[in-house]
This record gives sequence, structure tokens and C-alpha cells, in this order.
Amino acid sequence: MRPRLDGPTDSSSTLVGSAMERKLHPEESITERIDTSDRLNELRNLMEKEKEPLQMYIVPSEDAHGSEYVSASDQRRKFISGFTGSAGQAIVTMDAAYLITDSRYWIQAQNQLDSHWTLVKAGGPGNPKDWIEWLVDYPRISNSRIGIDGRMISHEKAVLVNSKLASRGSKLVYPIQNLIDLVWKDKPPKSREPVFLHPIEFTGEDATSKIRRVRDWIKSQPPDISQYSRSQEAKPSQINIATLITSLDAIAWLLNMRGSDIPYNPLFHAYLFVGLDNVVLFLEKSKVSDEVAAYLQNIGVERRDYVDVWSFLRKREWKSEGKIIISPQTSYTVFLVLTHMRCTVLPSYVEHMMALKNEVELEGLRRAYLRDGVCYVRFLAWLDDKVNQGYDITEWEAAHRLTEFRRKAKHFMGLAYENISASGPNAALPHYSPKKYETGMISRDAPYLNDSGGQYLDGTCDTTRTVHFGRPDPEQCEAYTRVLQGHIAIDSAVFPEGTSGHQLDVLARRALWKDGLNYLHGTGHGFGSFLTVHEGPQGFSSNVPLVPGHVVTNEPGFYNVGKWGMRIESALIVRRFKTRGNFNGDIWLGFERLTCVPIQTRMVKESMLTKEEKQWLKDHNSRCYDILMPYLKDDKRAINWLRRESQRQIGLAGPAPGGLTVDWG
Repeated sequence: MRPRLDGPTDSSSTLVGSAMERKLHPEESITERIDTSDRLNELRNLMEKEKEPLQMYIVPSEDAHGSEYVSASDQRRKFISGFTGSAGQAIVTMDAAYLITDSRYWIQAQNQLDSHWTLVKAGGPGNPKDWIEWLVDYPRISNSRIGIDGRMISHEKAVLVNSKLASRGSKLVYPIQNLIDLVWKDKPPKSREPVFLHPIEFTGEDATSKIRRVRDWIKSQPPDISQYSRSQEAKPSQINIATLITSLDAIAWLLNMRGSDIPYNPLFHAYLFVGLDNVVLFLEKSKVSDEVAAYLQNIGVERRDYVDVWSFLRKREWKSEGKIIISPQTSYTVFLVLTHMRCTVLPSYVEHMMALKNEVELEGLRRAYLRDGVCYVRFLAWLDDKVNQGYDITEWEAAHRLTEFRRKAKHFMGLAYENISASGPNAALPHYSPKKYETGMISRDAPYLNDSGGQYLDGTCDTTRTVHFGRPDPEQCEAYTRVLQGHIAIDSAVFPEGTSGHQLDVLARRALWKDGLNYLHGTGHGFGSFLTVHEGPQGFSSNVPLVPGHVVTNEPGFYNVGKWGMRIESALIVRRFKTRGNFNGDIWLGFERLTCVPIQTRMVKESMLTKEEKQWLKDHNSRCYDILMPYLKDDKRAINWLRRESQRQIGLAGPAPGGLTVDWG
């Protein structure tokens, strides 16, 4: 049996989100301030008691695996600061405390931090780029010992920070114990949820084949002969003989296994050593059923307890002399244990493998997005009907209702992330999420934004639509139309091989820039196949060239702080395109759209659109009508809504096409 990442399937349930998250943080307030004075005092006492006292202590958001979302037992930054957002660094000195976070969370942080904390706004003109830039420029940083748990900072960042601090006579130091864990007396226990297998019908490639490809990559990497003449034969100690994988999504993908240790993410806490002669998975025995144990034995994977990884690395318990490859994102503690003489730092090959979706994964994503689109349309029809009947609907109730529609879909495993359901000023907060007892009403005078997605066995979904239930004013219409133009520009782009998402990013902003508008978040990111909603290395902020098989989101927006916000997000597959000129041959790429949810036209200012943009909008809504209608036969409200939304812009659509079909039940 596969555990769900979400709550019960009973449609009468009033709970939204991960079961773990609900249990540990029931209806957590986004504005409640926690008095952190005792926590900070205790932390400072520990800083002073170190053999050589610390002048600063850094508390990252990440866990030991660099995860974006972390389990309840790893939410140390949240504990010490009271700030619940998913991104940010806490830095504590002997007489001050700072929270550094980006523009998505500025308002939330201001509402949640108590008087002991100072918010540092990262990003944007006049602000530090990130916590590293702020730290290096801190006026009293000279000759400081700055503590951090070496497991919670990557090799890449630790090297960068130490190089920048050296000129100030300061350095990072790594206490044996995490000081927050010593302060956190009622820390939640680690998850004991079982892992489960993800069958080949969804993965398209078995784990044995994936491991073989990793081994081929290890053997293809040249030996490290930097200290010797190139003419000399490499010594055994210079040859790469294994890789240690610490990223949880990479481990889950490589082994075709999933888990439930982290809210919204089908992941489990583990390390994976892939050698040329052996594979060792460091995973707690209590999480492994007889079926999984037999599976691991069958694919040649030895299992050892999670904490055994440290003795394994210290004692060098592998069969051959040589170097272990780690990625730059591997924790600095791993690097310190191995030492630079025993490891080679290279970009993650498994991350590259994951990013190139095979045909089974792509077909699964097509079906998952179609199923999710049906749920989304049922929801929008329900919400439109209720609001127009005069009901007052809260942001939380709307989010909950969409989750209930998704629960009924085949292969549903929970939410891909916490629902963003926002109206009026709340929609101007890119990562706002409503709580049951502290939520706004959906306004008839401002846009309503819903950014959400389901986790399905065949794909991870991420969709945003912004709608209006009244008469939008000219300012809202002009901004929305500019956002739509940026969305269309990305979706319609055709580009040669070697083009990165970063090079295309300007297309999404060009229309907004014409009116002096912009947004401070990225234009889009990669996503997983029943894995994490943010996946790399590709994306519209990345310099990695886009290639066929990459998937990315397309999500420009605009946020009028204190008033309203809007965003349109669809998921795309990179694929080859035939062009009329075909200059330089078959090198041209473009996008196939996965998302099948209509774009409301009520806020579209038609006079601002070009002929081609009008046609794109007509074609998109027509396609949604044709594809979704057969799956809505039991829902007259959704049929009427879908027909009306299509007719507003495009008139009656043609007959339903053949092609992709989905088993809904």
C-alpha cells in the first residue's frame, strides 16, 4: 500500500495539506508572533560555552540534504525565529538576530517576527543579493567565528562564504552538535513512514538500468592528475570509483522508490553510495517492508542504517582505492569527512538524468495534467457559481474545495505544495497560503489567484490561474493583459539548440517592462515526475541550455502590493520544432503545453493584443474546451462554465478531437 502525501480521502474532511503538516501545525497562523526571547538567550549561552566562543550562529532553512521543503524535525530556522516561510536564513549574534529572506516573504516575515528580530530584505535594488552578501558586508564581521551545522550548508556555499570572509579575518566553524537541537526541547521525532516502490509503468526505466548509467558516467570521468604531470599515468588514488548521492529526490528517482518523510514531497531520508562494484543505501530498517527489502536485494543494493553513512565514510568502507564524486550541493560535512584528497566535486549527473524525461514520464505528465485540469475546471465552475449566487467564500474554503475535487482523481497522492489561494491584497504575496481560522474573503472587486497542483503517481502538477468575479478596473485589465502577453511570448517561443531559459526570460517581461512593470520571482522552473515541484537544472533563471525532454513552468505575474496580484502559470515540454527556414538544419526547439485549464478573458484588454496573441488565446481556450468536455459529462455546472468561458472569446468550439484519453476513475 502506498501512503498518501495528503490527508484522508473522505470528502467531508475539512483538512487541507499534508497529514504530517496538519498533525504538527494545526491551522498555524501566518501572523501569530512567537516570543523568541528564551530561545535566543539559550542559544547565545551555548554560543558562549563553545571551546572557542562564537560571535554569530547561522540557522539555514535546509536540511542535511539541501531540501527546499523539510520535515517538521528539520524546521530549525522556523523554531528559532517564528517565521514559517519556506525560504530564509536566520543569523544570530550576541546582541541581535536577523532574518534574511526574499521578496516573496517580506510581508509575511514582518507579520511573524517578534521585536527581537530584524528583517533583512534580500534581492531588488539597494538590497543585498542574498544572505551571503549581507553577512560579508556586516559591519562587525571582522575576526569573527561564525558557527553553522556543516550538514546544513553545501560544499559550494561553504567554500564561497569562507573565501569571502578570509579578507575580514573571519571564518565558518562547525560545532559538533547543532545548537538549535540543544535548545529545541520538544523537537518532533523523525518520520517513520514506510518507503514504497514506484513501478516501471510510471518510471519508464528500471533502477538497474539507471544505476548502470551512473556507473558508466563514473568510469567516463577523467582521473584527478592536477598534482602530477599530464604525461604520468594516473595513480589508483586519483581514479574516480564511486559517487555519493545525498539529494533525496535523486535517490528516490534513481531507485524507483518513494516515501512520505517530507510534506508534499514523496521522498525519504537516505544517502546512496554508488560504486563500480557495490551500491549501499543508508535508510532506516523500520521504513523497509519485506517487499522493499526483496526488491533492494534483487537490484543489488545493500541497506544500512541512515546514521551508518558517517562511519562508512570515515572508515572508507569501499573495496577499491580511489576518489568519491560528490556534487557541489553535497553538505560540507561530507566533504570534511572525505577530505579533498578523497573526493572529486562535479555537477550531479543524476540531476541531469532526472531532468531529461523519457517518453513514459512525458506521457504520464500529459495524463496527470489532463486529470488535474479537469479538477481545476470543476473547481472554478463551483467557485464562480457560489460567488455569483451571493455566497461569501473564504480563501481557505476555496483551496479546500479544489483539494477535494483532486482527491477523487485517479493516482492522486496528495498536494504538490501548499495551496496558494489568494484574493485582494493577499494575492500580492506570491507565496501566501490561507489558514482556516485566519483567512480573507474572496473579493468581487479584485482578482482571485489560485496556484496549486496535485501529486499523482504519473506526474507532479503546478498550475496558476487568476480570475475576476466582478468588473475589473482598467489598471487590473492592463496589468493582466501584460502578464498574459508575457505568458504567450514564452509559450510561443521557437529557438535554436543551445538556448538557455535565462536567455528567453526577457520574453516574459518585455510586455510588462513597456509599462514600467515587473515581477521579482523567476519566470519558471523544472518539475518532477511524481517528485518535487521544483527540479533542476533547467529553468528560466538558469543558464543550462534547454533540450528536448526538459519540462518547465511558464509563470509571469504582477503584484500591486497592498491591493491585488495576478499570475498565469502553465507547464511546458521542450520539443523539436520544424521551421520554414530550417536554417542550420534540425536544431529548432519550442514548447508543448501540458496545462489544460482555460484562461479567463474578463480582464483581457483586447485592444492591447496583437492578431497573433488573440489567435493564441482563442486556440488555447478552444483546445481546453475540446479536450476537457468529454470528462465533464457528469457535471453540468462545469460544462456550462467551460462553454461560457470558451464562447466569451472564441465562440462555439468544434468537435472533440481524438488522441489522448485518460482513465479518470
